[in-house]
Amino acid sequence: MYTMRPAEFEYHRPTSLDEAIDLLGELDDARPLAGGHSLLPMMKLRLATPAALVDLGRIPGLDGISANGGLTIGALATHASVEGSEVAVGICPVLPETAGQIGDRQVRNRGTIGGSVAHADPGADYPTVLKALGATITARGKNGEREIAADDFFRGIFETALEPGELVTAVEVPAMKAGTGAAYLKHRHPASSYAVVGVAAVVTVENGSCTDARITVGGLAAPPVHADAAVDALSGTGGSSEEIEAAAAKVLESLSSPSGDTYASGEYRTQLATVLAGRALAQAFDRAA
Repeated sequence: MYTMRPAEFEYHRPTSLDEAIDLLGELDDARPLAGGHSLLPMMKLRLATPAALVDLGRIPGLDGISANGGLTIGALATHASVEGSEVAVGICPVLPETAGQIGDRQVRNRGTIGGSVAHADPGADYPTVLKALGATITARGKNGEREIAADDFFRGIFETALEPGELVTAVEVPAMKAGTGAAYLKHRHPASSYAVVGVAAVVTVENGSCTDARITVGGLAAPPVHADAAVDALSGTGGSSEEIEAAAAKVLESLSSPSGDTYASGEYRTQLATVLAGRALAQAFDRAA
């Protein structure tokens, strides 16, 4: 029976963040390892062949979830801990909802938000939602710490703004103010549970009218894209079914080169994006009310 095995590699398990950053800077072709649910399968298929792994699992203080005006989530917080966090539910409930849609129970118990964000898989759920929420990614390397807006962090397929040797240490999400509702819906791939298409909608309603909105589409483009024309169509509306349908139809204007594969063509994914945008907007308006 054929067994998938990765190429040989060195293994390091630092006990502090500074030690991990030093190792990543000193070792040739080293990759950080968090939950391993993205990197290890690629290594088994030899799509990734790092010479060394730096396991972050013993570094303390990177798995917390706390409130500080907004929501701060440590990079080593698992999807399950985000899903079950009462703090996260109270500040930004759409994020725990998103975490609960990731993979299966085993993946959610081991995979981490920092690992998913840094890996930037085009079918991942967090990038779409974090861009819609206006989140900030905190990274640390030899030159210190910096904060990167989610809009600038995700650059392409498996491509981010991280510099060599930098690590994601936290994700910062603004608190959702009164009158704001958000929703994330996706069509999941039956084998991987990745998003074939995922749509995040954030809507703010004041005096019965939409004053601000964001609609972000992932899965069929990398990085996820903002549907600006659809947002413009929502301005000043009350969120009726007709107004939502008209806005959702304009999502197409932001999807210039949708990707396709053997499971779903680009045309099919585009149609899915329109349908999911309408449903996500309806939920977001309901929650804003």
